[in-house]
Amino acid sequence: MKQLTQTQSIIFLLGGVLMVIGIGCFVFLWQQKIVCWIFLLGAVMFSLIQMMQTYDGPSLVVHRLKRIQTLADILFILAGILMCDTAYHFLLPLFRYGNETGYYHYINYVYNKWVMILLIAALLEVYSTHRIASELKK
Repeated sequence: MKQLTQTQSIIFLLGGVLMVIGIGCFVFLWQQKIVCWIFLLGAVMFSLIQMMQTYDGPSLVVHRLKRIQTLADILFILAGILMCDTAYHFLLPLFRYGNETGYYHYINYVYNKWVMILLIAALLEVYSTHRIASELKK
């Protein structure tokens, strides 16, 4: 794996910390309209630095795991966008049809679905990180 520079490492760690702070504060209903943006900023920082860390070795397994990790990074960012939507409801107008407000469909398909996407992303991240570390030890 390509080693991160000191600046990249700091951005990577800061992104992870901002994600944890954003999730913790959002779940405990503290300033949701602000902390959703903190989570999204942390997710973007974390994901971009992790995607910049490439693997140039011959192992196809590690290349596959890096692709899984990239999928997890994309899901982290999508979870952040949907978390902001939970706070601001900016996707609600997309569900309006005629005279209906579309609120029922919005609640069914979008509202609070960031939790499920975040869970999937976290599981993929933990799996790929653990497997990459064990494959690189071989």
